[in-house]
Amino acid sequence: MRIVIALGGNAILRRGQPMTADNQRANIRSAAQSIATVAEGNQLVIAHGNGPQVGLLALQAASYHDVAPYPLDVLGAQTEAMIGYVIEQELGNVLPPEQPLATVLTMIEVDPADPAFANPTKPIGPVYDRQTADAMHAASGWTFAPDGEHFRRVIASPKPKRIFEIGPIRTLVEHGTMVICAGGGGIPTVYDGQGRLQGVEAVIDKDLASALLAEQLHADMLVIATDVDGVYTGWGTPDQRRLSRITPDELETMHFAAGSMGPKVEAACRFVRNTGRPASIGALGDIARIAAGQAGTRVAQSSEGSPPEERCCT
Repeated sequence: MRIVIALGGNAILRRGQPMTADNQRANIRSAAQSIATVAEGNQLVIAHGNGPQVGLLALQAASYHDVAPYPLDVLGAQTEAMIGYVIEQELGNVLPPEQPLATVLTMIEVDPADPAFANPTKPIGPVYDRQTADAMHAASGWTFAPDGEHFRRVIASPKPKRIFEIGPIRTLVEHGTMVICAGGGGIPTVYDGQGRLQGVEAVIDKDLASALLAEQLHADMLVIATDVDGVYTGWGTPDQRRLSRITPDELETMHFAAGSMGPKVEAACRFVRNTGRPASIGALGDIARIAAGQAGTRVAQSSEGSPPEERCCT
C-alpha cells in the first residue's frame, strides 16, 4: 500500500516539554520505531507538524534587533529541513540500510484572498500565561488565543491549493524512496500581481496539507497520527466515546475543537470524499494496527460491513 502518515506535533515535541534538540530527537526516535513497523511492503510518505519549532524560531528572530526578523515562510522552510534531517537519521537507524530516504522542501500555493488571513487561528510557539501573552501582544502586536489553560500565538492558516513539488515527490516514491515532505503544512506561497511566486506570512494546517498530498499521490490510505487513540464524542466528559468506523457524512454532523481534532476530522473527510479511499486517525504507537484497520478511528465512504454498534463507537 501507499500510505501518507501525518505526524502530529506531539511526535516531535510533547506539550510542556522544553524545546531542546535532545527532547525533539528522543520523540522522533520513538516515532521512527513506530513507523518502521509498517515500512515493509508499503510505500510511505511522511508529513509532520512544526508549530512549536517555527514559533521558537520567530521568538529568537524577534529578540535580535540589528536586522529585520526572517518572515514566517522562511522560518517554515528552516523547520522543514531541520525536522526532516532528524526524521531521516532516526528512520535510517531502524530501517534496513538499503532503504533510501529523502526530505523534500515543499512549497504549497494558497489563495491571497483566503478569509483566514483576516482571522488568525493557527497556534504556533510555546504556551504562555495570560500576563505574558498580554505583554507580548503589547510589545509586538502578535495575536494570542486561549490554548487550554494557557495562551499561544496564532497566525493565519489558509487552505492549501497546490503542491508545487508533487512531481518529484511522486517520482521518488515510485522508485522506492521513503519521502519526508510537506513539513509544517508546507511553505505557504502565493502569486503576486505580476505573476511571481513568493512566500506569505502564514502556516498551513499540516493535516489539510497531508490530505492534499495523499490525494495527489493517489495514496491508498491517509493516517493522521496524534496523541489520542481516535476521535471521541463527548471528549473530557463521563460520556466520552471513541468512534471506531464512521463515514464523512456522520462525522460532519458532529462538532470538534478547531484547534485540535477539528482539522484532523476535516482532513480525513476531504481525503475520503475526494478519493473514495479510507483515512484513519489514532495514536502513533498503534500505527501498525491502524493500517490494518484494527485501531483508531477509520473514516470511509461506507461502514465496510461493520454492525452499527461496532461502526459507531467502542
